Amino acid sequence: MTGTLVLAGTPIGDIGDAPPRLAAELETADIVAAEDTRRLRGLTRALGVHTSGRVVSYFEGNESARTPELVEALVGGARVLLVTDAGMPSVSDPGYRLVAAAVEQDIRVTAVPGPSAVLTALALSGLPVDRFCFEGFLPRKAGERLGRLREVEKERRTLVYFEAPHRLDDTLAAMAEVFGAERRAAVCRELTKTYEEVRRGPLGELAQWAKDGVRGEITVVVEGAPEEAPAELDAEELVRRVRVREEAGERRKEAIAAVAAEAGLPKREVFDAVVAAKNAAVTGPGKGKGLS
Repeated sequence: MTGTLVLAGTPIGDIGDAPPRLAAELETADIVAAEDTRRLRGLTRALGVHTSGRVVSYFEGNESARTPELVEALVGGARVLLVTDAGMPSVSDPGYRLVAAAVEQDIRVTAVPGPSAVLTALALSGLPVDRFCFEGFLPRKAGERLGRLREVEKERRTLVYFEAPHRLDDTLAAMAEVFGAERRAAVCRELTKTYEEVRRGPLGELAQWAKDGVRGEITVVVEGAPEEAPAELDAEELVRRVRVREEAGERRKEAIAAVAAEAGLPKREVFDAVVAAKNAAVTGPGKGKGLS
């Protein structure tokens, strides 16, 4: 039988947030793959547990090389526990390559759910949470960063980003440039830690605030783009659209209803425009206006 890959969430700040199952998995796993083995030792000390299995490092620098080794152990029946420095593995952290490789080998992959900076920041932001998308870290170079932001300039869902504290002011300034200085946002700093802070406001104001320097782990939540109002159409364009639909075989009533829906207007307004155009077409000088 093949083994099992376990992705385990670790505290993003408060050690008391550690999932109850984490301690048991740390003690019983055959292999513990850790983003930072020193941080792992600190975690086990805080939880009062000892790892009985082999501990190996698994971070960005050796992820590609170490993945085949861990997959081989999984194929041989090992239970491999993957932990990162904070939060869930694979979410802007090592893990994706190992999960993908395990899935290819039909190896069971499961998780010990734990704290997530993405969901915590989203919940605390005060911004809409019904639909959101996670964008991870933005590029470090200014031009590439602006390009990435422009890709989601009209995104209606709430946006969540990770950012390094020394780049926060530049990132917020770029967001204000692309999304607009009045777009609402929240900067969530040091979540669940002693100096936790959530700063909410328009992007322009937050960019000014960040110029003084900000410390700690940063998650930025940005309001989605507002719904665009339908373009205003003049009476001539409304009539033209109705005529196009009629020529395609629609009845006038159906055509008027469809054009009204497209333009975001009451059907009566489109109907009046059609009637006025028809009257103008059949009314000559000195004659009264009326339907033909």
